[in-house]
Amino acid sequence: MNPRIWLSTPHLSGNELKYIQDAFQKNWVTSIGENIDGFEEDIQHQLNINCHIVALNSATAALHLALIECGVGHGDEVICQSMTFSASANPIAYQGATPVFVDSEPSTWNICPQALEEAIQDRISKGKTPKAIVAVYLYGMPFKVDEVQAIAQKYNIPLIEDAAEALGSTYKGKACGTFGRFGVLSFNGNKIITTSGGGALVCQTQEDKDKAVFLSTQARDNAPHYQHSHIGYNYRMSNISAGIGRGQMEVLKDRVEARRKMHHFYLNLFQDIDGVEVFHEPNEDYYSNHWLSAITIDSAIAGKTREDLRLAFLDDNIESRPLWKPMHLQPVFANSPYYGGKVSETLFENGLCLPSGSNLTDEDRQRIANKVREVFGV
Repeated sequence: MNPRIWLSTPHLSGNELKYIQDAFQKNWVTSIGENIDGFEEDIQHQLNINCHIVALNSATAALHLALIECGVGHGDEVICQSMTFSASANPIAYQGATPVFVDSEPSTWNICPQALEEAIQDRISKGKTPKAIVAVYLYGMPFKVDEVQAIAQKYNIPLIEDAAEALGSTYKGKACGTFGRFGVLSFNGNKIITTSGGGALVCQTQEDKDKAVFLSTQARDNAPHYQHSHIGYNYRMSNISAGIGRGQMEVLKDRVEARRKMHHFYLNLFQDIDGVEVFHEPNEDYYSNHWLSAITIDSAIAGKTREDLRLAFLDDNIESRPLWKPMHLQPVFANSPYYGGKVSETLFENGLCLPSGSNLTDEDRQRIANKVREVFGV
């Protein structure tokens, strides 16, 4: 059997080792140390804005802390983009709140401003003003930031940007994750860069950062003994993981360029295949890191379905994956409100994520191209 071609795998540079070794030599094998401070500074520099970064052990933890700081509690409601990974919605449930899911719009596959405002107005009419809005940058693609931000400000609802997939993406030249009250980044093993597992919370104020650090380190009061007046969490990133992150930040630009080249590879590959559309930026305001390249297949035109291609890839040991199944279709959220139409459902039925790693080879690309041409008969 041919060697496996993965959807998205870690791509280390080797520079990570010097930071890890430094942590070992100084015995900073804990959740404090120079690597954590340095990694947070590296992220802040990358985002190119006067923000405050908290390095954490996952993006899920970052989103959870953002919700806490927004005052979300038991019985509250939080609006969440339906087409996303479950980690965008799960922290809402952690707080005893109810997610209110909103459909996507077709140009960015992200939260639909019209459905968002409809949801807000309807929840207010029912006496439930949402406590926060969680908007996602799906596969690295910016959402309609101006429109969503204007709606959030109109109703005075804090915006939390789930930019877990969007490090290196920008909207109108500004980094994704820096528009709302909070932004969330992920450094999981399959992301643009990795810390093996990790995330970060992007805060607009030092006060919000200080509170997030406090909560993420078990909320220990300022006392000589262990005293706690608040519920805390073990969410801080380790100094070892942050060392990996510092080495990865050195090659972030190269990793983004490689992912974008994979996107252009697919644009060229599918350009003459009717019924297949590669997910792309709507216009020059949007700059996606193309963390994952994805397509939709109109079977009536292409003569093949999403599953035809996925299974053909699988037979050749090439990993591909359907788009995220919308949260309002997930059994665990069956009773949650939903606003919008069928955009996200149609995308899920017809969409496929393709191998997109920054470490794919020319041989890998040739195998992918050969299989696509075989399936579509071109």
